[in-house]
Amino acid sequence: MNALAREVHALDPNLAPLITDRLQDQIDLISYSQRLAVTLVALFGGMALFLAAIGLYAVVSYTVSQGTRELGLRMALGAGTRDLIRLVMSRGLLLTASGVAIGVVAAIMLTRLMGGMLYKVSPHDPLAFGCAVVVITIASLTACFLPAWRATRIDPVQALREQ
Repeated sequence: MNALAREVHALDPNLAPLITDRLQDQIDLISYSQRLAVTLVALFGGMALFLAAIGLYAVVSYTVSQGTRELGLRMALGAGTRDLIRLVMSRGLLLTASGVAIGVVAAIMLTRLMGGMLYKVSPHDPLAFGCAVVVITIASLTACFLPAWRATRIDPVQALREQ
């Protein structure tokens, strides 16, 4: 770059100095605000997913602790481990399904606001919506499994004696 600048200056000393930045550096400088916005949205989205999973875990765990007597009675009457896991997981997934339905409706209505911020992506992209539903479903399955597994470890006799 220095040699090129010397040659240009030798031809005409009145010419302005050359811009010596690479094209990629200029593109990076111009797109910094967009990259920062995308990074922040991804970070906040991950935090929201984490908080949703913790909240669902807390609700399902509380429900299991309140229904200890019921679960103990079911085990005493012959319910197996699979039955208890299915019962607890279905309650948690019912909460998830209602939350996902409300979220999808709200997202479809709010995507018009973000339409101008998207590049080469439709605001109603089915792949993005599908991936979001799959990710939240996997997170909710994970959040519901631990309380469900703990419910299978309840001693039926002790659960019926309590309360």
